[in-house]
Amino acid sequence: MRRHCTAELAITATGDARLVLSVAAHAPTLPVDEHLEATLDGSPLRVTEVVDPHGARLHLLDVTAGEVRVSYRATVEGRAEPLAVSALDEIVYLRPSRYAESDSLGPTARREFRGLEGTELLFGVSSWVGERLAYVPGSSLPTDGAVRTLLSSQGVCRDYAHLVVGLLRALDVPARLASVYAPGLDPMDFHAVAEAAIDGRWCVVDATTLAPRSSLLRIAAGRDASDTAFLSVRGGGVSLDDLTVTATADELPDDDLTRLVSLG
Repeated sequence: MRRHCTAELAITATGDARLVLSVAAHAPTLPVDEHLEATLDGSPLRVTEVVDPHGARLHLLDVTAGEVRVSYRATVEGRAEPLAVSALDEIVYLRPSRYAESDSLGPTARREFRGLEGTELLFGVSSWVGERLAYVPGSSLPTDGAVRTLLSSQGVCRDYAHLVVGLLRALDVPARLASVYAPGLDPMDFHAVAEAAIDGRWCVVDATTLAPRSSLLRIAAGRDASDTAFLSVRGGGVSLDDLTVTATADELPDDDLTRLVSLG
């Protein structure tokens, strides 16, 4: 499978700031073609790459007041090997986090999924969340977590993923959120899915079923959306004026929801 992705950002900075971008394909992935450039009022900006412990490639830009433009493109051939679950993963991704309040979701998880384990639990949680929530663009706030999503019965991709993650953690299954490029997604944007630790490897769970899981291209993974934001800022104020994302694949596969799939 050959996949192609792009991201174009237009940002207005009102003063000195450090921008941290998380838009590049994950480090173990091997793009056959890749390019990232950034400008401030038309002049090239220095871009520094930092790789986090999970392989996410973060790009740092130090800017002054002005118009910042970022352009990224990558073409990826084939699929990366599934990521193994480490001993540290089994500790970190069982803990409650800011947007995945597994400690509060315990009673619901035990009531709804009693007796399920392994792949049956994974499929049960995914289908339950998909049936319980309505996908409504603009329905959630950036501060909403899994509990509020469950109470409101609606959300967007990150809300679905947070609820899946919170329920799985409440049942002692390590789970995390991943940001991805998603060929087939409509409307096109950055996408968020859950990953669960099953049989020693990370398997993707997308309760939205909006894009084939085997076409997804990993960007970053973390405890929740706070670890995977495509843009974070330190210092002066900025506004995101425009964002355009594309993701295509030379072949868009069917998605057998009864099959375990890992991001590649």
